[in-house]
Amino acid sequence: MTPTATYRLQIQPEFPFSAAEKAVPYLAALGVSHLHLSPVLDAVPGSTHGYDVVDHTLVREELGGEKGLRSLARAARTHGLGLVVDIVPNHMAAAPRFNRQLWEVLREGPASPYARWFDIDWEAGGGKVLLPVLGHRIGDELGRLSVDGDVLRYYGHAFPLREGTANLPLPALLDAQWYRLAWWRLARTELNYRRFFTISDLIGLRVEDPEVFAATHAKILELMHDGVVDGLRVDHPDGLADPGGYLGRLDEATGGRWTVVEKILTGDEQLPADWPVAGTTGYEALHRIDGLFTDPAGADELARRYRDFTGLPADRGGHWEATVRRAAYEVITHELAAETAFLVRTAARICEADPALRDHAPWALRLALRELLVRLTVYRPYVTAGGPTPGTADATLDEETVRQAVASFSVDEESSAVGVVRGLALGRLGGGQDRATFCARFAQTASALRAKSVEDTAFYRYTPLIPAGEVGGDPGSPATSPAQFHAFCARRARDWPAGGTVLTTHDTKRSADVRARIAVLTECPARWAELLGRLTTPAPDPQVAWAAWQTALGFGAPDQERLGPALLKSVREAGLRTSWTEQNPEYEQAVADFVAAGPAGPAYVAVARFSRGLDPHARANVLGAALVHLTMPGVPDLYQGTEDVYLALMDPDNRRPMRPVGPPGPSDTADRPDLSAEKCAMTRTALLLRREYPEVFGESGSYAPLTAEGPAGDHCLAFCRSGEVVTAVTRLSLRLADAGGWRDTALPLPAGVWSDLLHPEREFTGTVAVRDLFAGRPVALLKRAAPAETGARG
Repeated sequence: MTPTATYRLQIQPEFPFSAAEKAVPYLAALGVSHLHLSPVLDAVPGSTHGYDVVDHTLVREELGGEKGLRSLARAARTHGLGLVVDIVPNHMAAAPRFNRQLWEVLREGPASPYARWFDIDWEAGGGKVLLPVLGHRIGDELGRLSVDGDVLRYYGHAFPLREGTANLPLPALLDAQWYRLAWWRLARTELNYRRFFTISDLIGLRVEDPEVFAATHAKILELMHDGVVDGLRVDHPDGLADPGGYLGRLDEATGGRWTVVEKILTGDEQLPADWPVAGTTGYEALHRIDGLFTDPAGADELARRYRDFTGLPADRGGHWEATVRRAAYEVITHELAAETAFLVRTAARICEADPALRDHAPWALRLALRELLVRLTVYRPYVTAGGPTPGTADATLDEETVRQAVASFSVDEESSAVGVVRGLALGRLGGGQDRATFCARFAQTASALRAKSVEDTAFYRYTPLIPAGEVGGDPGSPATSPAQFHAFCARRARDWPAGGTVLTTHDTKRSADVRARIAVLTECPARWAELLGRLTTPAPDPQVAWAAWQTALGFGAPDQERLGPALLKSVREAGLRTSWTEQNPEYEQAVADFVAAGPAGPAYVAVARFSRGLDPHARANVLGAALVHLTMPGVPDLYQGTEDVYLALMDPDNRRPMRPVGPPGPSDTADRPDLSAEKCAMTRTALLLRREYPEVFGESGSYAPLTAEGPAGDHCLAFCRSGEVVTAVTRLSLRLADAGGWRDTALPLPAGVWSDLLHPEREFTGTVAVRDLFAGRPVALLKRAAPAETGARG
């Protein structure tokens, strides 16, 4: 069964299954069809997110165990709700103390039956697995290691000892193991297992192996067979060796249950058409919705003023494309050095075995690999060695990309290495296992590079409009025109009508309502620049000041406990003056002092005064974005608490336990602030409409743009779903007000009488004056009430 709408709950020890069960009546009354749970399988004790799975055979006891999950499912079913669960096929926690399979590999080595579970390069490690867990070099840490029976301990870590080694002197004991304990910094250059991005605490799984797939999916499939779980969200499919093959196996195993994938699409990239899924989780929808409420000319002016204010060099935050390219070089050279070295070794073996390729030196292969990877504009190609090469893979590594990579060579005769690496990446050169390995690992490394260089670095360096820095977004071109949005929705309705859509998730750096408030700045960039000129609180650097004041405006409260950690994380992720691995205590203290005195201190008064003048326009953005999300093609996923105004920053701020909910029904908006009550009532109305009329919004439904006529027509975005429901919202309301308002702008409605579901006493027909349509509220949700002949009242 395809959901009509899902509601994401962050299940964690402070909000277990029993707490979710208490929320079921409220959520059923809200109008969703399914609860969407974060990962439920056993994870590292205390984990607040569950993506660090340690046992695929157990439902996590800290959450209430399988008994608690089944109880939640029964309660949900009683109220007409189903469950969608987040699964993590790409990786497990690299914590042998809790991960039984990894424990056995470390004890028994490559002969372990579990060695096939993980991508370990035993040869590169000299027959050992590098474990980068030590605080300093091994010589400085020997005194902190201890033997406890057949276990080696180091602080909270535990490692197995090979049989017969427990009584050896410590140096000999360490040498006798199938693993090598190492300084954490060596992970960059010497790590010999595949990991999640650059996180060595998460070890990659080989779910392309049928045995590993079966073992890691048995419990989830059992829960689906028993009717406990109805659908799946697949985390990070781009990390897999063969995403399409995996999804095909999963689809067969689940019997074709509703499944969405956390695939990040960039630009106009399309999901592979042969993937047997309902669609993505919906970040591409987030990008388009946010863009509707971003003024393109104002965004350009904001970027110019940002460059003037910060004085940043082009490649360190001054220009988007240059910033991305520099970040990519940094990440592939440093954080992903071990992954790059693996690919170079594999390519060199292939070339050495083929007389036609033998002349290509490792240094040339390394340079060609680097220059191709940093130029990819999508996360990865989708191709398997020996299999058909889809056109999208060729487009990923097209002639222009190759030409630019070739131009980076100073020795012309070695530039042919670019063509060799491209051929290897597309699975067209070489043979044997190395051919398949290179093809898969190139794609996996490309995904990690894109995520780390763009999502986790460049988005924090280039910040003229910080809401544009969400996954899948384009800070260099953040606006979406109505025509572009309509074209996007038409494609979704045709190709992926049951795919997910989101506005806020556990991974968004700022919640939708924070972003909606900041987006108003694109309608008044000069006023924003003037405000910054009056804010004299000393900042460590102008870039921090710009981003911090925007954050304070969007967050709407001088809260040091929440703003402080968010800004500290921002500067560490940017990696310009401090980072997670090279911390600069003096700079970080200066950031903390600035936040305390400025955005979270006395100077916030000026921002609050400025913000009050923008409140009507922020309201239009908040309500408009929410209503578009709820009624556009796709299955909307509401993040916990976002039926109200929800102001949250990057994790862990956005992963706090869900607040207790009151009794269900319309009356529960009475104790909410005005905008929260208005948003909640609108959300409930739209969700109940979706649930009552699934054929209007579902896979058989249609999407038709409606165009307002008159001087302010571009400020009204409207569309009709299946000829039965009309959504209309106000966009760029501050620019609209500055231009004189709606005046004689009108919206021609489809034939019939239309009831205003947000103002039940009103009906419309024919061509409606937009000022009347939006009287009292910047959005409208209309339902066909009767044929056109009956007339209307407004």
